[in-house]
Amino acid sequence: MHILNIGILAHVDAGKTSLTERLLFESGAIARLGSVDDGSTQTDSGEIERRRGITIRSAVASFTVGDLRVNLVDTPGHADFVAEVERALDVLDGAVLVLSAVEGVQPHTRVLMKTLRRLRLPTLIFVNKIDRMGAREAGVLAEIRRWLSPRAVPLSTVSGIGGPGAATRPFAFAPPAFRGARGLSGAAGGGSEEVVRAGGPVEAEAVRADARRAEDRRAEARDVEARDVEARAVEAVEVLAEGDDGLLELLVDGVVPGPGRVREALAAQCASGEAHPVSFGSAITGQGVAELLGAIRLLPAAPQPPTGSDEADGRITTAKPTTTGATATTATTGAAGAADATGAVGAVGRGFTRATVFAVERGRAGEKVAYLRLRGGELRARQRVTFLRREPGGGVHAYEGRPSGVAVVGSGARVAVAGDIATVRGVPEIRVGDRLGEPGPAGQAHFAPPSLETVVRPRIPGQEPRLHAALVALAEQDPLIGTRTLPGGGTAVLLYGEVQKEVIGETLARDFGVEAEFEPSRPVYFERPSGTGAAREEMRQAGGAFMATVGLRVEPAAPGSGVLYRLEVDLGSLPPAFHRAIEEGVRHTLGSGPRGWPVTDVLVTLTATGYASPVTAAGDFRGQARAVLSEALRRAGTKVYEPCHRFELEVPADAFATVSAALAGLGAALDGTSRRAETWVLEGEIPAASVHEAERRLPGLSHGEGMWWSRPSGDRPIRAR
Repeated sequence: MHILNIGILAHVDAGKTSLTERLLFESGAIARLGSVDDGSTQTDSGEIERRRGITIRSAVASFTVGDLRVNLVDTPGHADFVAEVERALDVLDGAVLVLSAVEGVQPHTRVLMKTLRRLRLPTLIFVNKIDRMGAREAGVLAEIRRWLSPRAVPLSTVSGIGGPGAATRPFAFAPPAFRGARGLSGAAGGGSEEVVRAGGPVEAEAVRADARRAEDRRAEARDVEARDVEARAVEAVEVLAEGDDGLLELLVDGVVPGPGRVREALAAQCASGEAHPVSFGSAITGQGVAELLGAIRLLPAAPQPPTGSDEADGRITTAKPTTTGATATTATTGAAGAADATGAVGAVGRGFTRATVFAVERGRAGEKVAYLRLRGGELRARQRVTFLRREPGGGVHAYEGRPSGVAVVGSGARVAVAGDIATVRGVPEIRVGDRLGEPGPAGQAHFAPPSLETVVRPRIPGQEPRLHAALVALAEQDPLIGTRTLPGGGTAVLLYGEVQKEVIGETLARDFGVEAEFEPSRPVYFERPSGTGAAREEMRQAGGAFMATVGLRVEPAAPGSGVLYRLEVDLGSLPPAFHRAIEEGVRHTLGSGPRGWPVTDVLVTLTATGYASPVTAAGDFRGQARAVLSEALRRAGTKVYEPCHRFELEVPADAFATVSAALAGLGAALDGTSRRAETWVLEGEIPAASVHEAERRLPGLSHGEGMWWSRPSGDRPIRAR
């Protein structure tokens, strides 16, 4: 058995969840097709998801295609929930990007594809809704090659597109369609023989002549269609030849490559992320789904290692008994964590367990249920493991856990091995992003961080602690929510958009029993020190606030470095608890600088310490550090910055002036324009907080023809607008 973990990604309303449901049905994983409209799909299981008809949380479903077990992660399509997609990308072997044959390439589609290509994640493209009025084949394929991938290789063509009888016609080199539990085929069904009862010989001969002429016309139409299919197939092969010298040589010599040779090139270029196979179909009628199930085999799958071995990075290590009957450790390299014989991470017989937590939800009893992808070793219940968490400042927090339950998604097995996605229960401290084996890379992000912030307060006074606890619990499921407590009892929450705010409010009321009120969303800003500032406060024997001496210096650090903290005093000058208290006070103070925003890209140096034993407590150092750092920041001065996006926008020629003026009003700065046929392409920089508004206004300003793409591109000092 091989294992393949793939994600289904799409712009909202492209039919992603319906396609997931159809794949599960046609592969035999479910007996009845669910519907997004009536809230009966397998992956949109939450009450809010069913009511709104959108995916909010990533969900995992499993099915088999021959000897291949596919774990399918259905991700949200709405841009407000892109953080869910962010986490899923870290555990995938490949992806299926879904487009609508009517709307074609949409703004969020471009963002997703650029990310997939940057990660070189093997990706199939499925053009859905070929049965919808207004569906296009050639036009959408041209958009895909222009906006997503110039090396898009169609695996089929479509007859009768835009109507209920739309049918896919796979090319000869396409992977064989999967004929599984339902035996669905993308090809249209054959015609039925019609029996004509004529009234006499002359009339019968006339009827037969009409039938022959009709058959001739059908045969001619089939010939025309066959030649068209052949021409489109040759065009697809030419795209593959751009990355395969052997294939190109055959074409130059006038030799038509065989289907097997073309399929070999297609598989190699798909696995390397160079080419992107394109399938057409309909999740509603099932057309093209069999071909998509066959094409999934183009994505690279890994063989499932046997239980009790470690097949990480291509090596297998096994346990050997010692003379005392204990299990000896086996030395291997390339994995983090020390091996021991007590069941901890790295113990031989379980290998070096490496895994990533990408989702956390609550069970019926309120307990945490974590989803993780194993990349090496094994994981089973009661196994002692060490989880690692990358902290915002770059440090690593480690904690131990003994899962009370482990269940492999798809098989229900109680021992998870490399390649598996499993649920883990009984680890109270677990959070999204935690890892086994090695911490995640610092500062890694696939999408822009949230650019909006709102202040949340309970509707009923006195529920502030309950609200804060609920928001902290939500942040464990979605770390990018990023809560911080404000003076006056309010809590600030980071957001991607207004829909996310509504969902948070509904979740607080339904799951935690707290009705919340949200202030209007505002842009997220941050502060950087303008210069160097230092302050020192001596401990006061009488009448002073804190029995501790603390000296601190702040100075600018390199952009993107975050918060750096170092010592100019001897480490042994204070007990470790006092050092920790000072650093805690420093980081807390930097959460809200002199202008009310978090301070970043700053180096804080501890320059002086002193205490009086046994009077001084850790709280004295924590409080003194806050006061001293606030004064040092005041002396250094700070500037407020706003995050920005780099954007590219294509609009009709007659909308150029209107769109340019609107962008200027949103704080954008144009630095490049170019003419393409009947359109203009505008490039520049825009505040991240204005991106959503620009996307919202673009359809009205460009007659619905504008195409927007943006990505994070640093920051700039706030400008008056």
